Amino acid sequence: MKRTLELWLSIVVCLLTLAATFDAARAGEMTVSPQQSLEQAIQAAAPGDTLHLAPGVHNGNLLIDRPLTLQGAPEAVIEGTGRGDAVRIRAPGVTLAGLTVRGAGGNLTQMNAGIFIEKAAKGTVIRNNHIQAPAFGIWVDATPDVVIQDNRVEGDPAIRSQDRGNGIHLYAVSGARVSGNRVWHTRDGIYIDTSNGNTLEENFLHDLRYGIHYMYSHHNRVRGNHTRNTRTGYALMQSKYLTVTDNLSERDQNYGILMNFITHSTIADNRVLEVQRGRTPGVEQAGAIEGAEGKALFVYNSLYNTIRGNRFGPAEIGIHLTAGSEDNQITGNTFSQNRTQVKYVANRQQAWPGNYWSDYLGWDMDGDGRGDVPYEPNDRVDKLLWQYPSAKLLLNSPAVLTLRWVQREFPVLRPAGVQDPTPLMEPPL
Repeated sequence: MKRTLELWLSIVVCLLTLAATFDAARAGEMTVSPQQSLEQAIQAAAPGDTLHLAPGVHNGNLLIDRPLTLQGAPEAVIEGTGRGDAVRIRAPGVTLAGLTVRGAGGNLTQMNAGIFIEKAAKGTVIRNNHIQAPAFGIWVDATPDVVIQDNRVEGDPAIRSQDRGNGIHLYAVSGARVSGNRVWHTRDGIYIDTSNGNTLEENFLHDLRYGIHYMYSHHNRVRGNHTRNTRTGYALMQSKYLTVTDNLSERDQNYGILMNFITHSTIADNRVLEVQRGRTPGVEQAGAIEGAEGKALFVYNSLYNTIRGNRFGPAEIGIHLTAGSEDNQITGNTFSQNRTQVKYVANRQQAWPGNYWSDYLGWDMDGDGRGDVPYEPNDRVDKLLWQYPSAKLLLNSPAVLTLRWVQREFPVLRPAGVQDPTPLMEPPL
């Protein structure tokens, strides 16, 4: 009986091997020149074939409705007519690699894209392409398990930012891996809407509205990305169970990281450096935008999150919490060279143990690396100034100085706010 079973297993393995060999032999390869019709070549290809696109311009507005690989030689271009999608993928198992894709339409309502991936196109791979599009660069429409890797996606800076599409747009997507891409001059770099279980890593996103923009998405990973010269580096909104780690926000304006109704998420080991505030009236500032607030981290209506091991600053404001953003664990962070370290207007005491504050003036007599007196960044005067900005005219008046002296001498009169009971004497490594 045992020998019979082993014999049958051997036969099955042999049949599977033969089938794989047959499929590999059947998959053909074809080189397509610019003088040939790429559309006809696609229609003539068998599932699994590879089409090698020779250098030159190939006509676009293509529909790929079978599993194929389109591999571009250097300087191979797919160019649309300026209307619709330059490439639309409808079949699973399609790979586009090494191509320049341009000439898509600019109609945002019709979701025109350089590459549009339909729901049926499971497992599509978009790798090492240069996509130029006035609307969306890559639109993934409820497609599972796509890979978008090492592409360059470029928008049109001549179009107003709000009239451009997003560089990479994921709608109702699961299992996507978006890595190693560079996106610039689109509206948002990577936009994720109602999409769960995806990974965004090591993308470079610059000169945009938002670098990474999350809406209504859960259980996603955002790791090792780099934003620069955006209006907000990481706009995390209406989502939960996000893991945002090891990212860099560099010279972004307004906010480095924005958390708007984010719950049960981890924001760890990120660096937010040199957040830029907005244009000062009467002062010429190249590239500055009106009203940018210059906040390293803005937390709005967000609860039950862990914020640890991050570096915030230099910036106008290190962290601003508002609209009930409480019950968050904030520890092990570095708040360095921010003009205002913390802005928090509420009546509930917040304890954030074990952070480093560059303006802490306490001491460490027992040498345990933690200050012997708590760090309290704000007092009642600060709150008055936030609520009534015109009161800044009285900042150095005897009345204000007296109020601050009273608060120091009689701590019972201090308002509820943020306190670090064990501030670090040195920034954590």
